[in-house]
Amino acid sequence: MRDWKLPWAGGCRCGRCRIEVSAPPLLASACHCSGCQRMTASAYSLSLAVPAEGFSVTLGEPVRGGLQGASQHFFCPFCKSWMFTRPEGLDWLVNLRPTMLDEHQWFMPFVELYTSEGLAWAKTPARYSYETLPDNDRFMAMAEEYAAEGAGPG
Repeated sequence: MRDWKLPWAGGCRCGRCRIEVSAPPLLASACHCSGCQRMTASAYSLSLAVPAEGFSVTLGEPVRGGLQGASQHFFCPFCKSWMFTRPEGLDWLVNLRPTMLDEHQWFMPFVELYTSEGLAWAKTPARYSYETLPDNDRFMAMAEEYAAEGAGPG
């Protein structure tokens, strides 16, 4: 098990919203779906899945944005940085945009998702790649592997 050197601090681009991660991440990913492409105005979005009890907003009040569906996307109300998502039906999980962390240079996706919707030239060094989503058992196995050897600060 890796020593993740927690807690981690982070925040939006303007600094009006700040967050803290106090629990080890579960999985690092890149999503190539068309929704993430549109939300980021980029080829894919990056996510660091963390347990909800190990995530807190320490300054400011992020607001919901993006699609107003069951998954809730949170943004800084001033600079509009997409900070994190609370996925539908997964109350125990927060998908943090890892570039919101003050120290994020270490981040590398462990798995990439929805490559079937991705731009042909957009590739990542992720160990695992899926055209859509893997089944839940595969997610759990990848999370265990990531916990054992995932790359983090320090």
